[in-house]
Amino acid sequence: MSTRFQLNGAEVCSESPPMTRLLDVIREELGFTGSKEGCGEGECGACSVLIDGRSVCACLVPVCQADGCEVVSVEGLAGDERLHPIQEAFLTHGAAQCGICTPGFLIMAAELLEREGLVTRADLRAGLAGNLCRCTGYQKIVDAVAEVVGVES
Repeated sequence: MSTRFQLNGAEVCSESPPMTRLLDVIREELGFTGSKEGCGEGECGACSVLIDGRSVCACLVPVCQADGCEVVSVEGLAGDERLHPIQEAFLTHGAAQCGICTPGFLIMAAELLEREGLVTRADLRAGLAGNLCRCTGYQKIVDAVAEVVGVES
């Protein structure tokens, strides 16, 4: 069975078995290695991608569930040879350390940019809560997202 979906704006087709993890298809079959496997259990968020605009842990999603969907991995955030504003903010604020969690945080932050009603840093922290970082105290990450979303200190 073939699974067809849009990945970062391009039509792709996977011939992997339908229950193959979307993360494995994206990384191993399609060669987009930006999304990382941290825990393989949906606890850390490092493998987050957007499916039809909603963030999901790709390690928990069988590829068959992406059939006909629009999937965006961290590689798909940048466009027209320019970084996404959240990627720029991560650079400016030094919000990345080892890099394992960074793709997931970028995906989650990109989703937060589309949400209405984020007014406090507590809202941002709650929105990013599905991602774990073992290197930072999260402050630089929250600062970067707050700058782009427009949340005051």
